[in-house]
Amino acid sequence: MNQYEIEIQQLKLKIYELEEHLKKYTNSEGHKRYYEKHKDIVKQKGHSYLQKLKEENPEKLKEYRRTAYLNRKAKIQNTTLENETKGETI
Repeated sequence: MNQYEIEIQQLKLKIYELEEHLKKYTNSEGHKRYYEKHKDIVKQKGHSYLQKLKEENPEKLKEYRRTAYLNRKAKIQNTTLENETKGETI
């Protein structure tokens, strides 16, 4: 039993180290500052990508839009369900 506990602690430590290492690459202050400084460039690249997608693969664009619609619809349904359940408990 003690051997498993030691292994669990080692694995937890490794997970923590990997998460700390990953933080450097995701959502760091550097990323936020970059997008604040280059907001117009990022928007322009996104717009040009959509234009290119319209010309080359309109079916993929339809798929993206449908997925976004379904996600919005699910989010609205979840919020209404939460509001209903909160209303019942009050």
